[in-house]
Amino acid sequence: MGEQVTRVGIVGTGVISGTYLDHLAKLPGVEVVAVADLDLARAQAVATDSVRALSPDDLYAADDVDIVVNLTIPAAHAAVHQAALAAGKHVYGEKPLAMDRAEAEPLLKYAAANDLRIGCAPDTVLGTGTQTARAVIDRGDIGTPHAATAFMVTPGHELWHPAPEFYYQPGGGPVLDMGPYYITSLVTLLGPVRRVTARAGQSKQERMIHTGPRAGTVFPVEVPTHVTGVLEHESGALTTVLMSFDVWAGRLPRIEVHGTDGSLSVPDPNGFDGAVELVTAAQREWTEVPTAGGYAGAGRGVGVADMARALRNGEPHRANGELAYHVLDVLESFIDSAVQDQPLDVASTVTRPAAVPLGATPDTA
Repeated sequence: MGEQVTRVGIVGTGVISGTYLDHLAKLPGVEVVAVADLDLARAQAVATDSVRALSPDDLYAADDVDIVVNLTIPAAHAAVHQAALAAGKHVYGEKPLAMDRAEAEPLLKYAAANDLRIGCAPDTVLGTGTQTARAVIDRGDIGTPHAATAFMVTPGHELWHPAPEFYYQPGGGPVLDMGPYYITSLVTLLGPVRRVTARAGQSKQERMIHTGPRAGTVFPVEVPTHVTGVLEHESGALTTVLMSFDVWAGRLPRIEVHGTDGSLSVPDPNGFDGAVELVTAAQREWTEVPTAGGYAGAGRGVGVADMARALRNGEPHRANGELAYHVLDVLESFIDSAVQDQPLDVASTVTRPAAVPLGATPDTA
């Protein structure tokens, strides 16, 4: 395998694991060597001649696993992270980092005390979409950013997911499910958030599964499904946010950033690429911006490869635990603000990760 390959084990072989396995196989500097699931048969179903199926405990103990990639459900994120860290492994997980700040904070402290690293999705912000938008902002094309909007609306995941209940349980909902993509992108573009204010609603007490073998099954809704409010960034910029599972259709932009000299349209933060468009005081029509940064052709798992390179080179990795904790803090504060009916300060802060230069690959920059 050679010294330039970091070996990966995946825990959790549900729906999202197929995407990770496909993309990690194409990325430089990483090699998946094992998969694990509480249901060993599910792990065996995706195992190959070069990727063996193990129990979670055996994967944590495996000598040839350097990074454990945690693709379990949100309720299990913290426990799997802790088990992997306790076994001396670096960890990278799907979002959110944990169910809440109380679960997440001990993970960061343990990792720091034991010279281990935590990485966390979303790594979509490392693609050419968000990174081109960041380059436009950083070079001053829109002047000083002072405002942004972020909209994520959908009628609900029960329309397509065969087992959608966890989206409507604590740890789910539009804020914690899709919010990490939007807030991670906004922090990447505008810096950390210091204060939030929000309102929340819930259109239905129950929802029905529309697809798969359990179609017609009704289940309860336990979290707010429509949340809106404002984020105040440390820079002073204000972002208006709407996240909802209660909207059948909308013609709303994903993210726009407005500055003293222009406005910027940012592509869907749940994707890696997409068109970035710009309007300036001099050019009053929307114009697509040439790609100016980001990992080209990226897919889920590029954050793992970025972390692996950083480990080998002794550099900070971009999709890091501190960023994921700040995003979780913002999202949890957003929900708390709605429940408590008052603005709330965000206790944590974070430094924006390094930009991904144009033409970079995960094993070089």
